Amino acid sequence: MNHVNQQNHGHKHKHEHEHHQDTRWSRLRHRLGHLLTPHSHEAMDKVDAAMESSREGIRTLWLSLAILGVTTVVQGAIVALSGSVALLGDTIHNAADALTAVPLGIAFVLGRRAANRRYTYGYGRAEDLAGIAIVLTIATSSAVAAFTAVDRLLHPRDLTHLWAVAVAAVVGFVGNEWVARYRISTGRRIGSAALVADGLHARTDGFTSLAVLIGTGGAALGWRAADPVVGLLITAAILLVLKDAAREVYRRLMDSVDPALIDAAETALRTVDGVRGLGQVRMRWIGHTLRAEADIVIDPDLTVVQAHALAVTAEHALIHAVPHLTAATVHTDHLSPGADPHAALAHHAHHARTATAAHA
Repeated sequence: MNHVNQQNHGHKHKHEHEHHQDTRWSRLRHRLGHLLTPHSHEAMDKVDAAMESSREGIRTLWLSLAILGVTTVVQGAIVALSGSVALLGDTIHNAADALTAVPLGIAFVLGRRAANRRYTYGYGRAEDLAGIAIVLTIATSSAVAAFTAVDRLLHPRDLTHLWAVAVAAVVGFVGNEWVARYRISTGRRIGSAALVADGLHARTDGFTSLAVLIGTGGAALGWRAADPVVGLLITAAILLVLKDAAREVYRRLMDSVDPALIDAAETALRTVDGVRGLGQVRMRWIGHTLRAEADIVIDPDLTVVQAHALAVTAEHALIHAVPHLTAATVHTDHLSPGADPHAALAHHAHHARTATAAHA
């Protein structure tokens, strides 16, 4: 079923829900509005929740930036005093982690802009671009930490102010673990893969800060190589985070979704009275909100109005069943013993398969 005039319907849908729905007339008018107005429907409560998610993400980022900024300043001052290359690597990583708040913050602000005729799905994909920036930042910090550690192995030197290095390591762990929990919790709640990746980044920073303590203990015992060796271990830990973060961002860019979401959508559609079968169900993330497309099979003797009402009911079922889903496009097929209703499109599918085979 084709879907047009989305903005007009969205406004009408919101206006109708502002009335008292405990009256029979209000319920009837709401139903008539769905029957007579084309869709896809943007559920206004979900849109409002998405906007609040962006605001929550921005609050999380700026608070994280403040905490990590203070941590970086404290560690940087102690690096200048002690010359610890392990602590330097940790400080560089903390500074990089703090700075990742900038592209993510920009992405959240851009994501709140309304869709237009050029960017018809809005600007939510800016989060995916921010995710790429985060991955590149992690990669750069690992390279700097590795270079510094190798240089110190080749040119060893004694450490000073070991007690201060130990204090800085503890400060780094506490600051990063707090930020990691906050970012991961918020990211999972609002559905932001980039924010979760950033939180995982911060968590590894916390454990690498603890690793600095090991280097400090080794140096206190007279093992001069302990500090750069720990620096290399920190580099390895950063690379593990890089792998996880890159995988999450790659999946988002490739429109990957959790198969459990598809299962939930299909289960919801099968419970809708009048749905006789299912075709394809697709989903994709637009920033930290989901969009869906679904094909449902209905009886062929339904009128256009009845088919439209059934599609609306199916869409509502999807929105309620799938977290972070703000809109769905529902296409209706019918059960018919006669000709294939999609026969006119068959040659287009054939050309697409031929072109794909030719490029393979």
